[in-house]
Amino acid sequence: MAKFSGRAWKFGDDIDTDQIYPGKYLPLTDKAEMAKHAMEGVEGSEKFLKGVKKGDILVALKNFGSGSSREHAAIAIKGAGIDVVIAKSFARIFYRNCINTALPVLELPEADEIEEGDVLEVDVENGDVFNKTKNKRYKAKPVSGLEMEIMKAGGLIPYLKLKGGNV
Repeated sequence: MAKFSGRAWKFGDDIDTDQIYPGKYLPLTDKAEMAKHAMEGVEGSEKFLKGVKKGDILVALKNFGSGSSREHAAIAIKGAGIDVVIAKSFARIFYRNCINTALPVLELPEADEIEEGDVLEVDVENGDVFNKTKNKRYKAKPVSGLEMEIMKAGGLIPYLKLKGGNV
């Protein structure tokens, strides 16, 4: 669960949850249908929606996921095939929604050095990011032990069930 390799899709600063998953799709509940609209509100999303494949990696700059607190944005990104999201910084609620839906996230100050199409190898547990295209290594802020446990369990609800909670 902790190691991924894939092609980078690059997005900029201040991408909010309405851009990641536009509000007009909130009535959808099927995760496959939700995935068809991931990043739809961002300029250039047509290329992403047509080209994203299972195992790809989303890279963004500052304040990724600002806006509403709904989990739909993380669910849509994960459903589209994205294995991990790397950004210079995340909006706090979006970051937590990613953990709760078992979508790995890493904060990487040098995310701006990664270009769309670069092939990355990512070890979420220790924060290692290797850009195979540029032969360059980075050290991201690793997720906490509890966050890793939640993601390994498949998200917050499965984690709580494992711990004996009545969910």
